Amino acid sequence: MANLPKVGNMAPAFTLKDQNGEKVSLKDFKDSKNVVLYFYPKAMTPGCTVQACGIRDYKKEFAKVDTVVLGVSPDEPARLARFEDKQDLNFTLLSDPDHKIAEKYGSWGEKKFMGKVYDGILRQTFIIGKDGRLKEVMAKVKTKTHHDDVLAYIKENL
Repeated sequence: MANLPKVGNMAPAFTLKDQNGEKVSLKDFKDSKNVVLYFYPKAMTPGCTVQACGIRDYKKEFAKVDTVVLGVSPDEPARLARFEDKQDLNFTLLSDPDHKIAEKYGSWGEKKFMGKVYDGILRQTFIIGKDGRLKEVMAKVKTKTHHDDVLAYIKENL
């Protein structure tokens, strides 16, 4: 299992390109927003689409609790833009093609699929407070209830 960052510590800094090729940094949100940083394997695949659409449908709920959601995958910005367009997504998708940020967050590691073992993105979520500190690590994420689970945590704890 990859090393996860420690709850209570400052969240690992990053700057990545979004679906429009614009740079987005964690520090952009410091002192103004909570950040839900979630890692997903691949845009436009069934589980990732279910997960993203749940977040899309909860945008107003996240806004009410001063929270921005950032989805991270190894996909290039052009694929992320197609995903955004196809699913009418309304939040930021970040491109991490060399999986450097996924590695910083312990979200890159060994996976098994149909008998094959390979390295890939681990579906995990990190909740970062306005102070930039890591508040929660969700190492096991259910795509269908992800948005509910994250929102419930934020409402109860932040």
